[in-house]
Amino acid sequence: MRRGSLSLLLLAAVAAVAATAVPAEPASTLSGPSRPVTVAIGDRGHAVDLPDTDPRVQRRVTGWAPEQIAVALSASPTSAWVSWITGDYQMGGAVEPLDPGAVGSVVRYGLAADALDHEATGESLVYSQLYPFEGLQNYTSGIIHHVRLQGLEPGTRYLYRCGDPAIPDAMSDVHAFRTMPAVGPGSYPGRIAVVGDLGLTYNTTSTVDHLVRNRPDLVLLLGDVCYANLYLTNGTGADCYSCAFAKSTPIHETYQPRWDYWGRYMEPVTSSIPMMVVEGNHEIEQQIHNRTFAAYSSRFAFPSEESGSSSPFYYSFDAGGIHFVMLASYADYSRSVLAQVRSTSGWRRTWRRWTGR
Repeated sequence: MRRGSLSLLLLAAVAAVAATAVPAEPASTLSGPSRPVTVAIGDRGHAVDLPDTDPRVQRRVTGWAPEQIAVALSASPTSAWVSWITGDYQMGGAVEPLDPGAVGSVVRYGLAADALDHEATGESLVYSQLYPFEGLQNYTSGIIHHVRLQGLEPGTRYLYRCGDPAIPDAMSDVHAFRTMPAVGPGSYPGRIAVVGDLGLTYNTTSTVDHLVRNRPDLVLLLGDVCYANLYLTNGTGADCYSCAFAKSTPIHETYQPRWDYWGRYMEPVTSSIPMMVVEGNHEIEQQIHNRTFAAYSSRFAFPSEESGSSSPFYYSFDAGGIHFVMLASYADYSRSVLAQVRSTSGWRRTWRRWTGR
């Protein structure tokens, strides 16, 4: 895939596209699609990346305060995931990972900002991107938190704060998101945005602006997230994918802070609109011991276990009357894995539930 935010917005649940202006009430699948807008597309192959000096990608919190806050769906509309990062990443020849147990993973949530009466706890982790070659910069992430909220009501707006209430100034501001409608053949989200090759360029800002103006209920991000693999480990950008191979190293370099820049830039969207992600080729990111997909597998919350999967590369979930099956294009689908994919997808189960056949 080429970088530069070559994106498709799929609105009004399945078939509508971006509206020229935000209506007083969002269009529904019953009233028909919103009016389409035609936008001239430039040379996406020469999109200009947002620099690390842009205030929208810089760290704006201190201490253990949460950042890069994101909401994802679980397998059903009665639960959801909240993710965030505390602490900053480290770069260097020798990096010492942060202790995931140094700060708690807590979400307090409820139906009003002054009534966050429910509390959920979750897990935390760090990941590293390591290169066993002289002169390359290694990376270790901040502490990544994933907390699953359960017992939610479908189609309901929830407010929440995340962080560690036991540490001063370690809780986020109040954010809000809405759960998906109840499962059923006549129940649909109002609008779904489908985006691919988003990246972190000035074109990205236009795409995200269009997305926000259309007020989607759900975002599907279909791979090629931030293009960290178009950089060398010293932060120097490359003009092409093959250009990010240094002559002295046999594997492809990446600059992992681009992931953090992306998470910070996207937080106003991801903290309030559930986003479901599946990988693309730019998320492979090979490192020491041939490990791949470390950033992708660590940074996002996936409803894998809830949907019967054991992998972030294939999972499924319900959003109203739609059963989504997310299948990665770069996973190794052996015979045993394919059997699990069939169980995870639930195509036959969903068809029987709604039709009785």
